[in-house]
Amino acid sequence: MNPRTPEPLDPFIMLIDSHAHLEMSDYDADRDAVIKRALDQGIEKIITIGIGMKECEQALALARAYPFIYAALGLHPHNAKRDSSRLFDFIKERAGNEKVVALGEMGLDFYKNWSPQQDQIRCFHEQLSLARELKLPVIIHDRDAHAETVAILKEEQARDIGGVIHCFSGDYRMASECIDMGFYISIPGTVTFKNAATLHEMVKKLPLERLLIETDAPFLTPHPFRGKRNEPAYVRYVADKIAEIKKLPLEEVARATTENAINLFRLS
Repeated sequence: MNPRTPEPLDPFIMLIDSHAHLEMSDYDADRDAVIKRALDQGIEKIITIGIGMKECEQALALARAYPFIYAALGLHPHNAKRDSSRLFDFIKERAGNEKVVALGEMGLDFYKNWSPQQDQIRCFHEQLSLARELKLPVIIHDRDAHAETVAILKEEQARDIGGVIHCFSGDYRMASECIDMGFYISIPGTVTFKNAATLHEMVKKLPLERLLIETDAPFLTPHPFRGKRNEPAYVRYVADKIAEIKKLPLEEVARATTENAINLFRLS
């Protein structure tokens, strides 16, 4: 039996899924239905994230097709060994489009190492420099490279750029350092897992005014849909869990995380 979908939110409550991958082929069969389910659940804005040339083109096409979808354009560390010049030219040409709200996701992934670490580091520096030039905030991917990620952000004076550490997996000290640099911390569906005690403690300590919520759909599906494809409608479960952990009304979590996303990405 499928888990029961929660009742729709009060119409005056708005949620923003700050990180999804709606352009991925996982949604080719039912993308319109997925987007409709998100709207039905009160998810009124979605940032869909490019990770390479093809995905950036598709993300921007989706953002242009739906008024409530926005795009971030970047090169994922998995793809850092590819030639980035064509993609960076594409980003420069479209950075002025009102639907392009961030550069990323970019960063380091020393867990899978699908690209050599030196290529990842080089590409990370290049994209931070590009973000500074284009005056766009950045979306940071960090997996098993916590110290290196913070060091590069400090070296590049990323405080002047601004952004978010997406799908945060570091410790409280790292979160505090990133917040001190003016960054937001984004909480994914893993916060709903029973074995996520470390993340629960971090959410309890972190200031609500520095938190975003995300699905990273189609990945990291929250309980009670764990094991199935994720989708933006499920960001509601992330907000619910944060409210439970912090002992706050859902409305307060929704308001704060929505305002945070609007401020970071300069959404209308």
